[in-house]
Amino acid sequence: MTMTSSRPYLLRALHEWIVDNQLTPHLVVDATLPGVLVPEQYVKDGKIVLNASPDAIDDLTMTNQWVNFQARFSGVLKQIRLPVMSISAIYAAENGRGMVFENEPTDHDDSDETPPYFEPPKGGKGGRPGLKVIK
Repeated sequence: MTMTSSRPYLLRALHEWIVDNQLTPHLVVDATLPGVLVPEQYVKDGKIVLNASPDAIDDLTMTNQWVNFQARFSGVLKQIRLPVMSISAIYAAENGRGMVFENEPTDHDDSDETPPYFEPPKGGKGGRPGLKVIK
């Protein structure tokens, strides 16, 4: 049985946890992936770090497939659209606490209708999934 990715659920929970602790959530995004809409001039080495605090953004929506919001860059309002799988980490800017997400194998097309999912490895020896904490 396949299951949807845990990444969108963890993103929502960690975002709420960071905000509830009056800290500033930052998202690390792989800007090279299809569907990512960010101001290209702020992308460095294929990555962009975005401040996702309620004070910095408007109209945040976090679904199982997409994270969307509006943010100002040099005073200009921009629409940000991120496939959930493009977000490689979320952390609090003040103390670095958060989570880095490992790459998950996906067997999906990149349409809105098909959510990404994790396919457990078949056969071989079982191992524990690994999570990394940014300190």
